[in-house]
Amino acid sequence: MDLTHDENGQPRWSLLRGRILRRVLRRDPTQEYLVYAPRSGGVGAPVLASVHGVSHNAFDQARLFAPFCEKLGVVLVVPRFSSEQHTDYQRLGRGGRGVRADLLLNQCLAEVASLTGADATRICLFGYSGGAQFAHRYLMAHPHRIARAVVVAAGWYTFPDHRRRFPYGIRSTASLPGVSFNPEEFLHVPVDVFIGAHDVGQANLRRTERTDSQQGVTRVERARNWVAAMRAAAEGYGIEPVVTFTEVPDVNHSFQRFCERGRLIERMFWSLFGVNVGSDGTRFENRLSNGTDSGKGRVNLEDV
Repeated sequence: MDLTHDENGQPRWSLLRGRILRRVLRRDPTQEYLVYAPRSGGVGAPVLASVHGVSHNAFDQARLFAPFCEKLGVVLVVPRFSSEQHTDYQRLGRGGRGVRADLLLNQCLAEVASLTGADATRICLFGYSGGAQFAHRYLMAHPHRIARAVVVAAGWYTFPDHRRRFPYGIRSTASLPGVSFNPEEFLHVPVDVFIGAHDVGQANLRRTERTDSQQGVTRVERARNWVAAMRAAAEGYGIEPVVTFTEVPDVNHSFQRFCERGRLIERMFWSLFGVNVGSDGTRFENRLSNGTDSGKGRVNLEDV
């Protein structure tokens, strides 16, 4: 399924468009990802990578985001990180802790670009909960790959602190060979951080003396403190801060509630693409309960 060309020598799509496809990497069939290539897209289309949390709701994210990617001509890529193979994906997959998650995303992006002609050189990145942990660490390790990022409800963060070794700070670690953290690069990447005002529960939250003393004891405190640290670091380098913090009322750690009450989809697409997708009145659970979207294109899952 390599990229083909039409009679005029122009590249054309080689993936079925308008469907959420579940694929395995050609180079490694043990690694899965979801992809949505919009009917309205074409060669050079922008790419949105969306990363799930430990609840492994990759398909939920794909189902929800695909109709809006269709409208905007955006190719959607959703890597699937399993609890068996990717035990450390939130921290990029350090040596001895499973597959390198950052390199897996790079492979997914390269494959999708070859199959669709999309422009995956600099992508938009979204992560929720454990996926937000991955997303902010990926952009700090690979800032040249990220145009903009949205980080939502991360449990804890890597701070721009050279004194602390990764994953608490940005001092290099032998467990991530080839990765170095350059604040003069990653501080230029625009990042919007969202957190529910009621996201103060302790379930699945790392609570150690080291983490609490550095970052705070709730996701709200930790998000606020990380944004403050990133903005202060940028000012220290003479860089205009481009990391923002938004506390969303009446939202806890539930992805569903954030979508329904916190208008997460609208916030995300505005942050990443500067487009107001509005609200179509469709509740979260309705998008999950049927296989099609009432607009252009089906959004049911197919194996390829």
